[in-house]
Amino acid sequence: MKVLLYLEGEHLISKSGIGRAIKHQERALKMAGIPYTTDPKDDYDIVHINTYGPKSLALLNSARKQGKKVIVHGHSTMEDFRNSFIGSNLVAPVFKTYLTKIYQAADYIITPSEYSKSLIENYGVTTPISAISNGIDLAKYQPSPEKEQAFRDYFEIKEGQKVVISAGLYFKRKGILDFVKVAEQMPEVRFIWFGKINELVIPADIRKVVEKDHPDNVLFPGYFKGAIFEGAMSGADAFFFPSYEETEGIVVLEALASHQAVVLRDIPVYQGWIDESSAELCQDNEEFVTSLYRTINKEVDKRVAGYEVAKTRSLENVAKQLADVYQKVMEL
Repeated sequence: MKVLLYLEGEHLISKSGIGRAIKHQERALKMAGIPYTTDPKDDYDIVHINTYGPKSLALLNSARKQGKKVIVHGHSTMEDFRNSFIGSNLVAPVFKTYLTKIYQAADYIITPSEYSKSLIENYGVTTPISAISNGIDLAKYQPSPEKEQAFRDYFEIKEGQKVVISAGLYFKRKGILDFVKVAEQMPEVRFIWFGKINELVIPADIRKVVEKDHPDNVLFPGYFKGAIFEGAMSGADAFFFPSYEETEGIVVLEALASHQAVVLRDIPVYQGWIDESSAELCQDNEEFVTSLYRTINKEVDKRVAGYEVAKTRSLENVAKQLADVYQKVMEL
C-alpha cells in the first residue's frame, strides 16, 4: 500500500491549518510505516486529497478512472467558509454544493472532528466518514526556557508584563474583532495576534482594524513559526481564541500541548473533547474579559487537564487511526 498525499496550492495555504495538517499526515505515515508520496506522477494505491481546487477535482476524477482509492479530507465546510474572504458569504451556498459533490465522489472521508463529520453528513453526503484529529506534535510544544526568552526578547516584554496571545488568519469568523474589543477593556495587558493573510482578500473593516484601528496594547506582527511562536505558546499568560467556527482548531491543540491556559468561545466543535475542566469556555466579550483576568491572575489553572486533552490527539494516536482507515479503504 502506498499513499499519495495531495495539497493543491501549497505556497498559498502553507501557513493555514490545512497546510500544517498535511505536515502532520506526513509525520503520522512515517510513524505508521506506511509508504507515501506527494508527487501525483508517482505510483500509488490511495490518494488522500486535502484541497478542493480544480487540480484536486481533476486528480480525484483521474484516480477514480484508474481504479485507485480516493480519500478526501473534510477540512472545509460551508460554515467555516463564511465570514472569511471578501464575498465568502455570498458564494457560501455554491461552495457547499461544490464540497458536497467532491465529498460524495470520494471512497472515504476523513474529517478532524465529530462536529465537522455531522455537518458533512447533514449535507446529504453518504460517503463513509471517520473523525480523526489533525494531531499534535507533543514534543515540539514542550515548554522551553530558551524559546520563551526568545519570545520575550523579540517583543521586548518587561518583567511582570501580562501577555495574551492568539493565532489565525485575519478572518471575521476567527473572532479577530472581538479580540480587539476585549483588549480595549484590558489596556494594561498586551495582546498579540499571530498570523497573516494577503489583506487585499479580506473585508475592509477587518483590514482597517489590522492596519490601524486598534488600541496600543494590540499587536499584529504577522506569521511566525519556530522558537518565537513556540515560546509564545508556552510563555504567554493565556491563549485566547474567540473563533466562532472551526472544524477542529489546530492552534488550540498547539496551545494545550504547550501547557498553556486556554480561553475559548463555547462553540459546538469542542463538545466531547474540551470542557470547563480543561479550558475557560465563554459566550461573549464580557465573559472573555472575566475569564482572562481570572486566568492571567492565576485564580484558575486548567493547564494539566488541558495537556491531557492534547495527549489524546498526539501524532502517535493519529498514525494508528490513519493506518486503520487506509487498510479499510484498501478493502472496499
